[in-house]
Formats: sequence, structure tokens, C-alpha cells
Amino acid sequence: MSATTAYGDSAAPGPAPSPAAPADQGGGRLAWALADSWTMTRRELAHWARQPVEVVVGLAFPVMLLLMFTYLVGGGRGVDGDPTEFLVPGMLALTMAFGLESTMFAVTQDLNKGVIDRFRALPMVPGAVLVGRSAADMLQSVAALAVMAGVGYAVGWRWHDGAASALAAVGLLLLLRFAMLWVGIHLAMVAGRPELVTAVQILVWPVGFLSNVFATPASMPGWLGAVVEWNPMSATATAVRELFGNPGGATGSWAAEHAQLLAVLWPLAIIAVFFPLAVGKFARLSR
Repeated sequence: MSATTAYGDSAAPGPAPSPAAPADQGGGRLAWALADSWTMTRRELAHWARQPVEVVVGLAFPVMLLLMFTYLVGGGRGVDGDPTEFLVPGMLALTMAFGLESTMFAVTQDLNKGVIDRFRALPMVPGAVLVGRSAADMLQSVAALAVMAGVGYAVGWRWHDGAASALAAVGLLLLLRFAMLWVGIHLAMVAGRPELVTAVQILVWPVGFLSNVFATPASMPGWLGAVVEWNPMSATATAVRELFGNPGGATGSWAAEHAQLLAVLWPLAIIAVFFPLAVGKFARLSR
């Protein structure tokens, strides 16, 4: 099943709508939901093809931050070892928090143009719109990680603990992104207008910079270091450094010693709060 969607004044046709699946056939309903979700994902991918500048800017911004902190500002303060190997995993974690504005803009634009209302009037699974948006965002996040890892390799970063640990690190990074994504979707629907997205996006910066991405908690004042260590971003950054075999500036605290556990628990807690909030808000939009 698909719907005809619009970007500005141009239409993006899809396959003809499929008949509703019988209510008593769970497999048919699941297949219908998957087909609708894939159609919405293709819609977002078509948007990228029509506006590639947005994609390029989204990929280039974290690269510029990495190069700036590597060569100009200086990162890895308080680290015993190569500061680049400390900085790159932190920047990978930071990349998973940044870039949400594209998703938030897309959601608010659909709301203001009436696209969401048109989708809800069609014989389609209502949640397919959110699933399609989140799937496209996750695909973009995979691309961002690949680009950042390539640039990091070029500036001297290496991982040392094998493919299995590296894949586990990537899994933790994508889990953090998935959690932040639902925060962004919910806040976008609360904001309601594209011009308010920038104000909401600013809230991400304190979370990103009040972490151990650029410096170890041991190099900070005691109270600040304690706050930083319990930041969800810090948990993921520390866990990823451990899995990549990079220096982490360990402090011996409980949060630092159990970073991999916290890197799972924090995103799951965020998802448990914001996923139902986003779904509930979406369900109430046209009431």
C-alpha cells in the first residue's frame, strides 16, 4: 500500500493502495503494516534524492566538528594516550544526538501542509508514517557513522578489539540514535511549526557538550565530573571506547565501570518514555 505524497508542489506517486487486510488474519495485517511502512520509508528516501544538499550538510557538520577539535581546538584533555583515539568515538556518539533537526523539520512540515491528515484519511496503518520517518533517519545515521569512521581513520583513529566488538559499539551508537529520534519526533509534534524546531534543537547541545565526548571527567571540577559521568551520552561514549579498545580516561566510578550497561539502560529508558508519548500525540492529531 502506498499513498501519493507531496514535497512542496511536486507529487511523489507510489504503488496503488492495497486492499485492507482481514482483521482476523494476523499475518495479513503484519504484511500490510510492513508494506505501508516501507512505502513511507521510500517517500523519505525520495525526498533525499530531490534535496541532496540537506543530506550532504547533515553528513558534513559532524565531520567539520571532528576536524576542528582534532586540529584547532584540541580534544582529549586528560587522556593518557592518543587523544585522537579518545576523541573519535566520542564524536561518533555526539553524531547520534545531532542532526535531529532534519527529522523534526520533516514532521512539522508534514503537519503544517496537511500531509499527515491526508495519510490518516487513507486505508493505511496509521503508525506507518512514524515508522517510515524513523527508518529513514536510521539509514541516514548509518551513513553518518560510516562517513565519520572513514574520516576518523584518515586522521589516525583505529579500533583494536576485533570485528565483533566494533559491531557491538555500532549497535550501541544506533540504539542511542533510536532513542534520541523518538525524543525529536515527539518534540516536533509538540512544537508544531518548523520555525520552532531550531529553538527545540538547541536543547540537544547541553546534552552533547556536558559529556565526556571532548574531555575526561577527571579533568573537570569534581561536581561537574560527577554530572558528566551520568550523562547518557557519556555512557555511550565510554562504552564505545571500551569496545573499540580506545583510551577512555577511566575514573573508577560506578558509572564509568558499568558504562556498557548504562549505554543500554539509558536509551531503553528514553524510548520507554518518549515512544508512547510520540505515538499518543500522533494518534490525537486529528481528533
